[in-house]
Amino acid sequence: MALTMKHNGPEKGPLIHNARRPERRNDFTLNAVGLGLPAIVVTFAVAVRLMTGTAPSATDFGMLVGAPLATVAIMTIFPRWSVAIKLLIILACAFAAWRFAESALALALVAATVLIAPGIQKMEEWERAIVLRFGKFSRVRGPGLFPLIPVADRVAKVVDLRIRVTDFAAETTLTRDSVTVTVDALCFWLVWDAEKAVCEVQDYEEAVVLSSKTALRNAVSKNDLSVFLEKGDEIEEQIRAEVDAKTTEWGITVQHIEITDIQIPEGLQDSLSRLAQAEREKKGRILLAEAEIEIAHKLEEAAKIYAADGTAMKLKSLSILNEGLKAGNSMMLVPNSITEELTSKDLFGLQALAETRAEKSRSKKDRS
Repeated sequence: MALTMKHNGPEKGPLIHNARRPERRNDFTLNAVGLGLPAIVVTFAVAVRLMTGTAPSATDFGMLVGAPLATVAIMTIFPRWSVAIKLLIILACAFAAWRFAESALALALVAATVLIAPGIQKMEEWERAIVLRFGKFSRVRGPGLFPLIPVADRVAKVVDLRIRVTDFAAETTLTRDSVTVTVDALCFWLVWDAEKAVCEVQDYEEAVVLSSKTALRNAVSKNDLSVFLEKGDEIEEQIRAEVDAKTTEWGITVQHIEITDIQIPEGLQDSLSRLAQAEREKKGRILLAEAEIEIAHKLEEAAKIYAADGTAMKLKSLSILNEGLKAGNSMMLVPNSITEELTSKDLFGLQALAETRAEKSRSKKDRS
């Protein structure tokens, strides 16, 4: 989740960043199987003409081949029953007016192509086709090949069942502490019931995104900016649950919503920076105070141990002297109590040194 500054201005971006263009209505699609069937029909027609002993002329052969190809081209450009059939009727009338007697076979091939070419449809593994029969829901077909009854059946919509990622921007919203923010987010969702998604919602993709945007705005207005920044994961889960409760009735599941960017006014940037610095200083002082308290407790425990055991205290004193000698100090200041303890045992030769000095002073006095 990123935090950026927002420059005040009249420009406003789209609510849905990757909105799709409106799709043309298609009653069918032409695929390899549909195109292969007209070729079989043409081949059969030519074979019949040859078996009857009347080989087709160049004009007849061109009509035999050209009529189905023209039909396929028209239906590819105009993939709707009403438009394609009207154009084919116009072409058939033109052929009949030109050469009625010799165009009967071509007209028959045109009619056969109209019925056969779009009659076999194909869907991919992740696609489902919503088939309507005379305007009423008939069935969900796919994946693989499936037949259509010409004119009666049409594919209302092809639904993709894979997980989709849609990015959207929430409108400028006030947080609970009256801070103006603009939030960008991602929505991960999928369709698990194609019939509900198509028959119960006009545009299910737009409905999912707008529902997510509304839930995001509600979450922003219910929380302070600091809470929104610190507990982003919890807020994202709340938004996902709220949106999923709506979309489940449409055959859609919202898997995750992720906040990607939070834009704040430029004038608020310095205030947030000072607030963050104060928070860091506060945490640093609290940690230092906690460390001092812990050290004091440990020293209190150590004092009790040394007070109860004199030997331990002497060993601690010797340890301090040892550390000082390791540091290479030529002179050390130690308490009198330590030197008195050490004099009795002469651990470092202090008593011998004192006796030597006293002997030298007596010899000097005798000489004088």
